[in-house]
Amino acid sequence: MTTFDDRENAYENKFAHDEEMRFKADARCNKLLGLWAADLMGLSGVAAEEYAQTVVRADFKEAGHEDVVAKVAEDLGGKVGADEIRTKRAELLVTAREQVLNEA
Repeated sequence: MTTFDDRENAYENKFAHDEEMRFKADARCNKLLGLWAADLMGLSGVAAEEYAQTVVRADFKEAGHEDVVAKVAEDLGGKVGADEIRTKRAELLVTAREQVLNEA
């Protein structure tokens, strides 16, 4: 292989790694958001974990995170507004990224 091929492969591998880490951090963030919302709904233990998984799966409906925000807002029934959910998700994304990086 040439130096150019090596460099190209390195960039492709880095891109794939970065995308995988982003995906894991987003999924972790959505789980943490689900656990936060579950707590507000009075759920705990297995019920909270199951609810958090429904929040993670909600992110696969459409691009972006508004599908998650909409689901959580609807499930909370007006206890918390969409803007507060977005703010909480942004806070949890920082935590989720740290957790994923520490696991890698």
